Amino acid sequence: MRRLMSSSKWPQTKTGTGILSPLPEENPHWWNANMVFIPYCSSDVWSGATAKTDQSGYAFMGSLIIQEVVKDLLNKGLDNAKVLLLAGSSAGGTGVLLNVDRVAELLEGLGYTGIQVRGLSDSGWFLDNKQYHCTDCVDTVGCAPTETIKRGIKYWGGVVPERCKQTHAAEEWNCFFGYRVFPSIKSPVFVVQWLFDEAQLTVDNIQLTGQPVQEGQWRYIQNLGIELRNTLKDVPAMFAPACLSHEVITRNYWIDVQVKGTSLPRALHCWDRSLHDNRNNKAPPKGCPVHLIDSCPWPHCNPTCPTIRDQFTGQEMNVIQFLMHMGFDVQKMAQQQGMDPSKLLGMLSSGS
Repeated sequence: MRRLMSSSKWPQTKTGTGILSPLPEENPHWWNANMVFIPYCSSDVWSGATAKTDQSGYAFMGSLIIQEVVKDLLNKGLDNAKVLLLAGSSAGGTGVLLNVDRVAELLEGLGYTGIQVRGLSDSGWFLDNKQYHCTDCVDTVGCAPTETIKRGIKYWGGVVPERCKQTHAAEEWNCFFGYRVFPSIKSPVFVVQWLFDEAQLTVDNIQLTGQPVQEGQWRYIQNLGIELRNTLKDVPAMFAPACLSHEVITRNYWIDVQVKGTSLPRALHCWDRSLHDNRNNKAPPKGCPVHLIDSCPWPHCNPTCPTIRDQFTGQEMNVIQFLMHMGFDVQKMAQQQGMDPSKLLGMLSSGS
């Protein structure tokens, strides 16, 4: 995509929203932090380390861009920092998983051992699952997740974490999938992931285009939530609401979504405190959870999910309208759950 191949047309100034906001009411924990925004222009999931050659005519240098920006920032105050949080959404979220240890090693190698490097990965925890219906890889949208990465990595000269590379010798594409790369990451990483990620459903060939979803698709979507939940269970710090959406940390509503009564900024604050206490050998704070995952089984069963709009009319929908629109059969679902249909509707509207 043209807009992801150069940052030259990007606006010079950017007013931050969500985690980049300078307003305490929108960003209660980090409004006062030093923030640097790096535009995504390398089209390589931030993994590339390949200069342009006469043969290919393309440069993929995402990983090198991060390294150079970090080096640059050392003269601008980063040298005095206690914590560097590398955060990203979507391809940037995957980029965090691929680069967080490299940044830590870079700073350590330059003698800056006092800076703790941490990662915040939003909407970048993809699954290499089986598509709802398989299609040939003729364009990026219809191409299966694994095939996209396998083809791309050859062009990008993608750099993946060393320990993951050793585990998956000659099949480095594995390291682009969160649940496979995560065990090899040494730096603390907080994972934010919608259980029903729109980008994941797109690459899995589930089209949510206003037609009621068929039963097979509905089962597939529910199953995706189960699979994703399974891959996240051993991640110590994470926030995974049962919503159909994509990206959250730079949205101004990031403060409104809750899992089990805790908002994302609160969970990140708890994570920050627990890492700080851990270093000082103190017990983690009570009543400050960092491992938050919804247990309800379908998209938008959490009442704090972002508003859904009908793709054609732009009308806002409530949870019940959305589920009906998706072809959700209340009678059948109530039967499956062994309950009365009216009780199920009541539970859906209250979000319990």
